[in-house]
Amino acid sequence: MTIKLTKKTHACIRLEKDGRTLVIDPGAFSEEDAAVGADAILVTHEHLDHFSEDRLRAGLEAAPAAEIWTLRSVADQLSAAFPGRVHTVGHGDAFTAAGFDVQVHGELHAVIHPDLPRITNVGFLVDGSVFHPGDAFTVPEHPVETLMLPVHAPWNKVSEVIDYVREVKPQRAIDIHDVLLKDMARGMYDMHIGNLGGSDHARLAPGESTEL
Repeated sequence: MTIKLTKKTHACIRLEKDGRTLVIDPGAFSEEDAAVGADAILVTHEHLDHFSEDRLRAGLEAAPAAEIWTLRSVADQLSAAFPGRVHTVGHGDAFTAAGFDVQVHGELHAVIHPDLPRITNVGFLVDGSVFHPGDAFTVPEHPVETLMLPVHAPWNKVSEVIDYVREVKPQRAIDIHDVLLKDMARGMYDMHIGNLGGSDHARLAPGESTEL
């Protein structure tokens, strides 16, 4: 079954299949309507560039049947506002959301600096095909066709990004977590990841879609 993937600004993506829509990480850097039209929403962790209560509220108010799946640190902030519509998940869990089969992988955010405590973070493998790791280099225990690749962050460097692609071995890697990456640097990142990662590498502009 074909999945339509639409890149939103920064770490947010939309997946569409059979007339239903799944949105992952509509954060504060993403469009204000990033979650509008979603039948289900997944949130990897609590950092504002992945989790925005305003974005989530807009999505849930637009679709009264829409629900959220996320880890406890986010669920605890949302459950009172959206009773019965927020589900807490963790590593090893599996569930169905908006007709998509979802597996949860990972537990911790990548290290930003040893002096900063690590928060929790989960990644979502959707339909055994598309993996969104949040802010981590989590390697699922299953093959990945499409890896949503966090290319630029305070917690990574390009050599680590390349090694992550090599370790996951996806058919294709598509950039996310890129809003702070200046256009001047994008060609360099594309060259290194494309030449050294060992997988097809692609970059979508916000609003641009591809079929998987």
